[in-house]
Amino acid sequence: MYEQIKQQIKAAILSGELQAEETLPSLRTLAKDLKISVLTVTKAYTELEQEGFVKNVQGRGCFVMGSGSELIKEQLICKVENNLTEAIKAARMANLSTEELHRLLDILTEVKTDD
Repeated sequence: MYEQIKQQIKAAILSGELQAEETLPSLRTLAKDLKISVLTVTKAYTELEQEGFVKNVQGRGCFVMGSGSELIKEQLICKVENNLTEAIKAARMANLSTEELHRLLDILTEVKTDD
């Protein structure tokens, strides 16, 4: 269960749903809402802190780290690499040349930048 909590919080941080310095629910509040042990939430928050996603401040709560965090950047880069790997596999299956793939990436980059 703690792994699910951890993954959902990570996903919310990486997607921007949770912003830097935003406070996460208290251990007791989240445990009560999810009807689980406080120890389970504690384990999830502790591991998130060890991975650089959040910072626990004694007496104040658990806060989302800024996007400048190196670990968060590494996670985002890993996500991009995985998505690009899948895109390249699909492009090969469609017999796209490297040039066609580059052109498609350029077009998509321009479209997404204009939004």
